[in-house]
Amino acid sequence: MAKQSLDVSSDRRKSRKAYFSAPSSERRVLMSAPLSKELRAQYNVRSLPIRKDDEVLVVRGSKKGQEGKISSVYRLKFAVQVDKLTKEKSSGASVPINVHPSKLVITKLHVDKDRKALIERKGGKFE
Repeated sequence: MAKQSLDVSSDRRKSRKAYFSAPSSERRVLMSAPLSKELRAQYNVRSLPIRKDDEVLVVRGSKKGQEGKISSVYRLKFAVQVDKLTKEKSSGASVPINVHPSKLVITKLHVDKDRKALIERKGGKFE
């Protein structure tokens, strides 16, 4: 397939540089997660930037199938922490596990006026 746009580079090196040196405002969009089938049908939107208090399901990795609420979004590390995903240190303390948002599916949205505006701006419907 031919290139879609001659103005955008498809060079792997340039893509990786742009991804890893992206500012926080761009990382928000890069850290989007798909919505579950039910939410997709309800809001008519495929994915949204992930945020604290969303409820998610892990769909990849060793913690696949576990659900929980997002406790923090760590943009610098491209990671989110889910409240029920923890591991125990040798000292006995439990620490949260970092998960990339692409390995999650949003099952319940935390909706406020800004999120509602975003869904409507993306062409979705809001009941």
